[in-house]
Amino acid sequence: MIEWRKLAICLALFIAVLIMPADWLPLAGLNPIQQRLLAIFVLAAGLWILEPIPVFATSVVIITLELMMLSNAGLGFLVSDFRAVELLLPYTSILNALSSPIIILFLGGFALAVAASKYELDINLARVLLKPFGNKPQFVMLGLMMITAVFSMFMSNTATTVMMLAILTPVLAAVPDGDPGAKGLVLSIPVAANLGGIGTPIGTPPNAIALQYLEGGNAISFSTWMAFGVPFVVVMLAIGWFLLTRFFPPKMTELNINIKRKFRTSPRAIIVYITFAATILLWLSTKLHGMNSYVVAILPLAVFTATGIISKEDLKLFNWDVIWLVAGGIAIGIALSKTGLANEIANAVDFTVLPLASVFIGLAILCYLMANLMSNTATANLLMPVAVAVATTLIDAGQLTGTTSLLLVVALSASMGMVLPVSTPPNALAYSCGKINNKDMAKIGIAISLIGLTVILCACLLSV
Repeated sequence: MIEWRKLAICLALFIAVLIMPADWLPLAGLNPIQQRLLAIFVLAAGLWILEPIPVFATSVVIITLELMMLSNAGLGFLVSDFRAVELLLPYTSILNALSSPIIILFLGGFALAVAASKYELDINLARVLLKPFGNKPQFVMLGLMMITAVFSMFMSNTATTVMMLAILTPVLAAVPDGDPGAKGLVLSIPVAANLGGIGTPIGTPPNAIALQYLEGGNAISFSTWMAFGVPFVVVMLAIGWFLLTRFFPPKMTELNINIKRKFRTSPRAIIVYITFAATILLWLSTKLHGMNSYVVAILPLAVFTATGIISKEDLKLFNWDVIWLVAGGIAIGIALSKTGLANEIANAVDFTVLPLASVFIGLAILCYLMANLMSNTATANLLMPVAVAVATTLIDAGQLTGTTSLLLVVALSASMGMVLPVSTPPNALAYSCGKINNKDMAKIGIAISLIGLTVILCACLLSV
């Protein structure tokens, strides 16, 4: 549903930036195309923060406005004066956002999630993996968190949350009414999903967005990301589990769970099992076989569609709204880079005179605050190109040796935005269960995210 008052505010800001004299803006020497892009950037930020329209619709609007106002195939009277001076972007560059390798990475992850759900691989693995944790409520919670985190590393943390909340239903049925342990069990799912997504490049969109900008000498492989991501996840999961058991201590002493499922043995189910395992192994061994994670991601999509495991109806189950959201962010990043606006924004403040630690801390806090009030994906989309420009400025000044550490601060700080139901899809899904309220989520979210933000900053600053 469209919220017209919020939409009017966003449009008013867009028009104001678009028509105001360039010398009124805090960025010196903007050309008309850069000013138009700045107006689109402000509009995108407003739409993503206030959400008067769906977040994926914001991305469609961004791509449309860039094509009409900034591209060499744009609306005639808007772009004809700028063809001679070559300020316009090739329209193909903007549309390339829809075919970015990052998009393929997500499609592969969605294929794995849909196939696993269709053939009950997810529930059966959860049944098997929960068994060793016994029937003590605290350890059942630990088991749920570990399983959720592992799944979130290799598939959408949104899809993982949907799956795990379904598994949680029979668990909650065994919890007495009024037991605070029920709140802890529900909250353990989004906490683990948000943290687990940090473990791999495909676990959560901010990671994939960071990879889009980490190229050449700054590129990070799947296994290299896991080398620092997984230890962080393990530490934060332990802290999260400890805090959940203290904030929401269960009154019951035993929790008996009964999930009645068996692994399917049909030919197609076996193909799903083999493909799921093979894809993960290929992601972990890119240096051995030479294929990068983007190429590997298309393999399950090819196998599942060719064998009929994923039908055209199943394709509708993919999170296409996330695809559009990411594509919009990529389109903004392309435009900010190619028009030079990202450099103008980065150079508006002389970061070279600031202590390096304050640059890192400032970006991390800004990213964290934004990610709690809007989508962490949208936050990463907006800040990542700016962070690249800032890092480049610091490299030129000899204060940094590469862009990696600063981009990781933005990506990981975005994933720490987990305080409110609107902060992440896993939070919203857990809140929709009706077992928790805003206060419960904020209590655990603030504690975990601030600890996580401190760990991230310490690790990244020590690595510089």
